[in-house]
Amino acid sequence: MSEFLDSSPYDERLEKIEIEGLLEAVFKRYGYDFRNYAYPSLRRRIWHRALIEQLETVSMLQNLVLHDREAFERLLADLVIPVTEMFRDPGLFKALRERVMPILKQSSFVRVWHAGCATGEEAYSMAILLDQIQMLNKSRIYATDISEASLQRARQGIISQDRMTLYAHNYELSGGSEPFASFYETNHGQAMLNPRYLERIVFAEHNLVTDRSFNEFQIIFCRNVMIYFDTALRERVHGLLYDSLSPGGFLVLGNKESVAFTSFAGRYETWNDEYRIYRKLR
Repeated sequence: MSEFLDSSPYDERLEKIEIEGLLEAVFKRYGYDFRNYAYPSLRRRIWHRALIEQLETVSMLQNLVLHDREAFERLLADLVIPVTEMFRDPGLFKALRERVMPILKQSSFVRVWHAGCATGEEAYSMAILLDQIQMLNKSRIYATDISEASLQRARQGIISQDRMTLYAHNYELSGGSEPFASFYETNHGQAMLNPRYLERIVFAEHNLVTDRSFNEFQIIFCRNVMIYFDTALRERVHGLLYDSLSPGGFLVLGNKESVAFTSFAGRYETWNDEYRIYRKLR
Protein backbone atom coordinates (compact mmCIF):
# COMPACT_ATOMS: atom_id res chain seq x y z
CA MET A 1 0.00 0.00 0.00
CA SER A 2 2.83 2.40 0.81
CA GLU A 3 4.10 2.54 -2.78
CA PHE A 4 0.78 4.04 -3.84
CA LEU A 5 0.39 6.33 -0.88
CA ASP A 6 3.90 7.72 -1.41
CA SER A 7 3.03 8.86 -4.94
CA SER A 8 0.04 10.97 -3.90
CA PRO A 9 -1.16 12.69 -0.70
CA TYR A 10 -2.89 10.28 1.68
CA ASP A 11 -6.49 11.27 2.33
CA GLU A 12 -7.79 9.22 5.26
CA ARG A 13 -11.33 10.55 4.91
CA LEU A 14 -11.47 9.67 1.22
CA GLU A 15 -10.07 6.21 1.91
CA LYS A 16 -12.79 5.56 4.48
CA ILE A 17 -15.47 6.69 2.04
CA GLU A 18 -14.09 4.27 -0.54
CA ILE A 19 -13.98 1.38 1.94
CA GLU A 20 -17.53 2.08 3.11
CA GLY A 21 -18.61 2.19 -0.54
CA LEU A 22 -16.94 -1.14 -1.24
CA LEU A 23 -18.62 -2.81 1.74
CA GLU A 24 -22.02 -1.38 0.78
CA ALA A 25 -21.56 -2.58 -2.80
CA VAL A 26 -20.56 -6.07 -1.66
CA PHE A 27 -23.65 -6.24 0.56
CA LYS A 28 -26.04 -5.14 -2.19
CA ARG A 29 -24.42 -7.26 -4.92
CA TYR A 30 -23.62 -10.48 -3.06
CA GLY A 31 -25.48 -10.29 0.26
CA TYR A 32 -22.34 -10.48 2.45
CA ASP A 33 -22.46 -7.83 5.15
CA PHE A 34 -19.07 -6.69 6.47
CA ARG A 35 -20.23 -3.17 7.28
CA ASN A 36 -19.98 -3.67 11.03
CA TYR A 37 -16.73 -5.59 11.13
CA ALA A 38 -13.80 -4.07 13.01
CA TYR A 39 -12.47 -1.33 10.71
CA PRO A 40 -8.67 -1.65 11.19
CA SER A 41 -8.73 -5.34 10.30
CA LEU A 42 -11.00 -4.75 7.29
CA ARG A 43 -8.82 -1.90 6.00
CA ARG A 44 -5.68 -4.02 6.21
CA ARG A 45 -7.23 -6.97 4.41
CA ILE A 46 -8.86 -4.86 1.70
CA TRP A 47 -5.55 -3.19 0.86
CA HIS A 48 -3.84 -6.58 0.88
CA ARG A 49 -6.24 -7.75 -1.84
CA ALA A 50 -5.96 -4.47 -3.79
CA LEU A 51 -2.17 -4.77 -3.93
CA ILE A 52 -2.30 -8.39 -5.09
CA GLU A 53 -4.74 -7.38 -7.81
CA GLN A 54 -2.35 -4.51 -8.72
CA LEU A 55 -4.95 -1.85 -8.08
CA GLU A 56 -4.16 1.64 -6.83
CA THR A 57 -7.43 2.51 -5.09
CA VAL A 58 -10.20 0.80 -3.18
CA SER A 59 -12.64 2.17 -5.74
CA MET A 60 -10.83 0.19 -8.43
CA LEU A 61 -11.18 -2.92 -6.29
CA GLN A 62 -14.89 -2.22 -5.90
CA ASN A 63 -15.32 -2.02 -9.66
CA LEU A 64 -13.46 -5.29 -10.11
CA VAL A 65 -15.39 -7.35 -7.54
CA LEU A 66 -18.76 -6.04 -8.71
CA HIS A 67 -18.16 -7.31 -12.23
CA ASP A 68 -16.06 -10.40 -11.56
CA ARG A 69 -17.43 -13.09 -9.24
CA GLU A 70 -14.05 -14.83 -9.01
CA ALA A 71 -12.42 -11.58 -7.92
CA PHE A 72 -15.08 -11.26 -5.23
CA GLU A 73 -14.35 -14.80 -4.03
CA ARG A 74 -10.69 -13.85 -3.71
CA LEU A 75 -11.60 -10.80 -1.64
CA LEU A 76 -13.97 -12.89 0.48
CA ALA A 77 -11.17 -15.34 1.23
CA ASP A 78 -9.10 -12.42 2.55
CA LEU A 79 -11.92 -11.00 4.67
CA VAL A 80 -12.83 -14.36 6.22
CA ILE A 81 -9.59 -16.10 7.16
CA PRO A 82 -10.35 -19.57 8.55
CA VAL A 83 -8.20 -20.94 11.36
CA THR A 84 -9.14 -24.55 11.94
CA GLU A 85 -7.76 -27.99 12.62
CA MET A 86 -9.09 -31.30 13.85
CA PHE A 87 -9.53 -31.41 17.63
CA ARG A 88 -8.15 -27.88 17.92
CA ASP A 89 -7.70 -27.01 21.59
CA PRO A 90 -7.74 -30.66 22.73
CA GLY A 91 -8.64 -29.63 26.28
CA LEU A 92 -11.95 -28.30 24.96
CA PHE A 93 -12.85 -31.61 23.39
CA LYS A 94 -11.82 -33.42 26.55
CA ALA A 95 -14.10 -31.12 28.57
CA LEU A 96 -16.92 -31.81 26.12
CA ARG A 97 -16.33 -35.54 26.39
CA GLU A 98 -16.26 -35.56 30.18
CA ARG A 99 -18.71 -32.83 31.23
CA VAL A 100 -21.07 -31.95 28.38
CA MET A 101 -21.71 -35.18 26.51
CA PRO A 102 -23.02 -37.12 29.53
CA ILE A 103 -25.79 -34.50 29.76
CA LEU A 104 -26.54 -34.43 26.04
CA LYS A 105 -26.59 -38.22 25.98
CA GLN A 106 -29.85 -38.05 27.92
CA SER A 107 -31.55 -36.39 24.92
CA SER A 108 -33.42 -38.52 22.42
CA PHE A 109 -31.83 -36.58 19.54
CA VAL A 110 -29.00 -34.04 19.47
CA ARG A 111 -28.58 -31.26 16.93
CA VAL A 112 -25.16 -29.61 16.74
CA TRP A 113 -24.39 -26.36 14.93
CA HIS A 114 -20.87 -25.37 13.93
CA ALA A 115 -21.25 -21.72 12.87
CA GLY A 116 -18.29 -20.56 10.78
CA CYS A 117 -17.13 -24.12 10.10
CA ALA A 118 -14.49 -23.12 7.48
CA THR A 119 -13.28 -26.32 5.76
CA GLY A 120 -15.02 -28.64 8.21
CA GLU A 121 -12.30 -29.94 10.50
CA GLU A 122 -14.16 -29.05 13.70
CA ALA A 123 -17.35 -30.70 12.44
CA TYR A 124 -15.35 -33.82 11.51
CA SER A 125 -13.93 -33.89 15.04
CA MET A 126 -17.38 -33.63 16.58
CA ALA A 127 -18.67 -36.50 14.44
CA ILE A 128 -15.81 -38.69 15.63
CA LEU A 129 -16.41 -37.75 19.25
CA LEU A 130 -20.13 -38.49 18.99
CA ASP A 131 -19.36 -41.84 17.39
CA GLN A 132 -17.00 -42.83 20.18
CA ILE A 133 -19.67 -42.28 22.83
CA GLN A 134 -22.37 -44.04 20.78
CA MET A 135 -24.27 -40.84 19.98
CA LEU A 136 -23.59 -40.38 16.29
CA ASN A 137 -26.68 -42.24 15.09
CA LYS A 138 -28.96 -40.02 17.16
CA SER A 139 -27.24 -36.77 16.19
CA ARG A 140 -27.20 -34.38 13.26
CA ILE A 141 -24.38 -31.89 12.74
CA TYR A 142 -25.08 -28.67 10.84
CA ALA A 143 -21.88 -26.99 9.66
CA THR A 144 -22.31 -23.55 8.11
CA ASP A 145 -20.04 -20.90 6.71
CA ILE A 146 -20.15 -17.70 4.72
CA SER A 147 -17.76 -19.08 2.09
CA GLU A 148 -19.09 -21.50 -0.51
CA ALA A 149 -15.50 -22.35 -1.52
CA SER A 150 -14.74 -23.52 2.03
CA LEU A 151 -17.95 -25.52 2.13
CA GLN A 152 -17.17 -27.26 -1.14
CA ARG A 153 -13.89 -28.47 0.32
CA ALA A 154 -15.55 -29.45 3.60
CA ARG A 155 -18.08 -31.65 1.78
CA GLN A 156 -15.24 -33.63 0.22
CA GLY A 157 -14.05 -34.85 3.61
CA ILE A 158 -10.38 -34.47 2.71
CA ILE A 159 -7.98 -34.56 5.66
CA SER A 160 -4.69 -32.75 5.04
CA GLN A 161 -1.89 -35.32 4.93
CA ASP A 162 0.75 -32.82 6.05
CA ARG A 163 -1.24 -32.12 9.25
CA MET A 164 -2.05 -35.71 10.09
CA THR A 165 0.57 -35.97 12.86
CA LEU A 166 -0.80 -32.82 14.51
CA TYR A 167 -4.37 -34.03 14.22
CA ALA A 168 -3.53 -37.42 15.70
CA HIS A 169 -1.71 -35.74 18.60
CA ASN A 170 -4.66 -33.40 19.24
CA TYR A 171 -7.02 -36.36 19.18
CA GLU A 172 -4.98 -38.29 21.76
CA LEU A 173 -4.81 -35.25 24.06
CA SER A 174 -8.59 -34.86 23.77
CA GLY A 175 -9.10 -38.27 25.36
CA GLY A 176 -9.50 -40.37 22.23
CA SER A 177 -8.52 -44.00 22.60
CA GLU A 178 -9.11 -45.67 19.23
CA PRO A 179 -6.38 -45.33 16.58
CA PHE A 180 -6.77 -42.05 14.68
CA ALA A 181 -6.15 -43.92 11.42
CA SER A 182 -9.46 -45.75 11.88
CA PHE A 183 -11.40 -42.56 11.09
CA TYR A 184 -10.19 -42.08 7.51
CA GLU A 185 -9.46 -43.98 4.35
CA THR A 186 -6.57 -43.42 1.97
CA ASN A 187 -7.53 -42.99 -1.67
CA HIS A 188 -5.06 -42.02 -4.42
CA GLY A 189 -2.72 -40.52 -1.86
CA GLN A 190 -5.44 -38.53 -0.11
CA ALA A 191 -6.84 -39.14 3.35
CA MET A 192 -10.63 -39.09 3.24
CA LEU A 193 -12.90 -38.98 6.27
CA ASN A 194 -14.92 -42.17 6.63
CA PRO A 195 -18.18 -41.60 4.69
CA ARG A 196 -20.33 -42.59 7.67
CA TYR A 197 -19.24 -39.39 9.41
CA LEU A 198 -20.02 -37.20 6.42
CA GLU A 199 -23.49 -38.73 6.28
CA ARG A 200 -24.28 -37.13 9.65
CA ILE A 201 -23.08 -33.64 8.66
CA VAL A 202 -25.10 -31.09 6.68
CA PHE A 203 -22.90 -28.40 5.15
CA ALA A 204 -24.74 -25.22 4.15
CA GLU A 205 -24.06 -21.55 3.45
CA HIS A 206 -25.23 -19.29 6.27
CA ASN A 207 -24.35 -15.69 7.06
CA LEU A 208 -24.45 -14.92 10.79
CA VAL A 209 -24.76 -11.23 10.00
CA THR A 210 -27.80 -11.34 7.71
CA ASP A 211 -29.47 -14.76 8.07
CA ARG A 212 -31.88 -15.99 10.71
CA SER A 213 -32.02 -19.02 12.96
CA PHE A 214 -32.93 -22.17 11.08
CA ASN A 215 -33.35 -24.77 13.84
CA GLU A 216 -33.10 -25.44 17.57
CA PHE A 217 -29.81 -26.91 18.76
CA GLN A 218 -28.55 -28.65 21.88
CA ILE A 219 -25.01 -27.36 21.35
CA ILE A 220 -23.63 -24.52 19.20
CA PHE A 221 -20.00 -23.85 18.35
CA CYS A 222 -19.15 -20.31 17.26
CA ARG A 223 -15.44 -20.05 17.90
CA ASN A 224 -13.34 -17.02 17.02
CA VAL A 225 -15.92 -15.74 14.56
CA MET A 226 -17.10 -12.67 16.43
CA ILE A 227 -13.63 -11.29 17.19
CA TYR A 228 -13.88 -9.34 13.92
CA PHE A 229 -17.28 -7.82 14.76
CA ASP A 230 -17.98 -4.50 16.42
CA THR A 231 -20.03 -4.34 19.63
CA ALA A 232 -23.42 -3.89 17.94
CA LEU A 233 -22.88 -6.78 15.57
CA ARG A 234 -21.64 -9.09 18.34
CA GLU A 235 -24.81 -8.31 20.28
CA ARG A 236 -26.93 -9.15 17.27
CA VAL A 237 -25.17 -12.46 16.67
CA HIS A 238 -25.37 -13.39 20.34
CA GLY A 239 -29.13 -12.89 20.02
CA LEU A 240 -29.22 -15.27 17.07
CA LEU A 241 -27.21 -17.91 18.94
CA TYR A 242 -29.32 -17.58 22.07
CA ASP A 243 -32.56 -17.94 20.11
CA SER A 244 -31.14 -21.01 18.36
CA LEU A 245 -30.25 -22.85 21.58
CA SER A 246 -32.70 -25.16 23.27
CA PRO A 247 -33.26 -24.58 27.02
CA GLY A 248 -30.29 -26.09 28.82
CA GLY A 249 -28.29 -26.14 25.59
CA PHE A 250 -24.58 -25.37 25.41
CA LEU A 251 -22.75 -22.52 23.66
CA VAL A 252 -19.04 -22.87 22.89
CA LEU A 253 -17.11 -19.72 22.00
CA GLY A 254 -13.47 -19.03 21.11
CA ASN A 255 -10.84 -18.42 23.77
CA LYS A 256 -10.93 -14.66 23.13
CA GLU A 257 -14.72 -14.45 23.27
CA SER A 258 -17.26 -14.39 26.08
CA VAL A 259 -20.91 -13.76 26.86
CA ALA A 260 -19.74 -11.25 29.47
CA PHE A 261 -20.54 -7.61 28.69
CA THR A 262 -23.44 -8.64 26.45
CA SER A 263 -27.13 -8.37 27.31
CA PHE A 264 -27.21 -12.18 27.40
CA ALA A 265 -24.65 -12.61 30.18
CA GLY A 266 -27.28 -13.31 32.82
CA ARG A 267 -29.02 -15.89 30.65
CA TYR A 268 -26.18 -18.42 30.76
CA GLU A 269 -24.40 -20.43 33.38
CA THR A 270 -20.63 -20.57 32.92
CA TRP A 271 -19.94 -24.28 32.54
CA ASN A 272 -16.22 -24.05 31.81
CA ASP A 273 -14.58 -20.62 31.78
CA GLU A 274 -11.22 -21.81 30.42
CA TYR A 275 -12.77 -23.20 27.27
CA ARG A 276 -15.68 -20.73 27.08
CA ILE A 277 -18.47 -23.27 27.50
CA TYR A 278 -21.78 -21.76 28.59
CA ARG A 279 -25.11 -23.37 29.35
CA LYS A 280 -28.37 -21.62 28.55
CA LEU A 281 -30.52 -21.24 31.63
CA ARG A 282 -33.88 -22.95 31.38
